Amino acid sequence: MLPRGASSMPPPPNPAAYFPQPQVTLPSGPEILRTYSGAVIFLEILFGTIVWILVASTRVPLPLLQGWVMFVAVTAWFLSIVFLCVFLFGYANRIAVNWNQTDFLFHGATFVFYFGAFLLQAATTSLHHFPRKFNSTTQVKILSDHEYNISIAASV
Repeated sequence: MLPRGASSMPPPPNPAAYFPQPQVTLPSGPEILRTYSGAVIFLEILFGTIVWILVASTRVPLPLLQGWVMFVAVTAWFLSIVFLCVFLFGYANRIAVNWNQTDFLFHGATFVFYFGAFLLQAATTSLHHFPRKFNSTTQVKILSDHEYNISIAASV
């Protein structure tokens, strides 16, 4: 017979032995540019700059749609530079965050926002052939042929 208050079950195992603290597997300093994550951040900065320039160089027929595209391009560009600087200057080793998960969430969020911006820019571009009526005798296209080509490049 067991003494009073004792049980036949063994104590539960220590969860710390099975779930170690997450490690930062992304390197700090210039070595970040040699990883896939660093390459993706660099491409986000490059293509964000291109989209920013292309959208800013056209006349804005639909301010609500293209305003969101511009907001996404500028915000993602700025946050990509900040995120890259965190790794370049070694702040990732000083801030206690799961950087692998943060990197995944950052790239996932920028993908969702850029995809939404692509849809809005493509919707604006698709209005090229629709006329804008100023009065009953004149019809002018919403986008000129040059602006149409720039909007296609910004969409892509």
